[in-house]
Amino acid sequence: MIRDFAILVCLGFLALTAFGQAEKPESRPRARDLGITIGILPTGPLNSITDVAGVGVGQTTIIKGENIRTGVTAILPHGGNLFREKVPGAVFVGNGFGKLVGSTQVNELGEIETPILLTSTLSVPKTADLLMDYMLGLPGNEQVRSINPLVAETNDGGLNDIRGRHITRDDVFNAINKAVRGLPDEGSVGAGTGTVAFGWKGGIGTASRKLPAGLGGYTLGVLVQSNFGGVLMIDGVPVGEELGQYYLKNAASVSIPTVRKGSKNPVAIVPGSDLADGSIIIVIATDAPLDHRQLTATPRA
Repeated sequence: MIRDFAILVCLGFLALTAFGQAEKPESRPRARDLGITIGILPTGPLNSITDVAGVGVGQTTIIKGENIRTGVTAILPHGGNLFREKVPGAVFVGNGFGKLVGSTQVNELGEIETPILLTSTLSVPKTADLLMDYMLGLPGNEQVRSINPLVAETNDGGLNDIRGRHITRDDVFNAINKAVRGLPDEGSVGAGTGTVAFGWKGGIGTASRKLPAGLGGYTLGVLVQSNFGGVLMIDGVPVGEELGQYYLKNAASVSIPTVRKGSKNPVAIVPGSDLADGSIIIVIATDAPLDHRQLTATPRA
């Protein structure tokens, strides 16, 4: 059965092999645990991208010393050999100031042939190279002479020694090999370890929604890597304003960058609430029977 996947990036999957089940992470409550219900549609069982059959998520979190905060998040459409069992997909770019690898072939052929990896901006080439090592080493790929790794990023240089490019082979392989079908860890983990959003700590988040049976009963799951500014609103409530931390609050004053003490890679720290720019990677999966053309189609009003 075809399992369509999307990464805004929009991706497509074949649900071939079962992943292991993740233990429920011990973490702070999610929004719905606190009575905050977003939208009108019900969630899947886990309210996660892994509610789409076949999809697994694995993460490696790297925290070392005072200034290394980075990692890798791997999204697998299925647990088999993706090069041999490719999945339909598409990539949509909302702003070209990014370092995403692999988008041209995905949009040329309309299919995905590797796991989707998220990481830090300057670690993209290294991560893509290690992803090729992983794919070329899979049984059945011994004669493969071309691999299209799909790696996306946001810039975690505000909290991480980004110039150090601290991603290793083990970090990439472990993120892929640890992919499970349960609820992924969220927050300051994996590729979200060093990210910032709305002036507060950013990270990895996931959710899902299920259509009514009369509309097909399909499931749509999303995983995001958040790293941007602006004014935080939750279900229409201006939380950023209420907490006194939001974009343009200090526009009349001059923010003087400071340098992290003792850092091998000095980074200018500007208060996040004064910033509106940044990045977000959105990975979308669905079991709706969509092809590449439909995944890239502009929604009708």
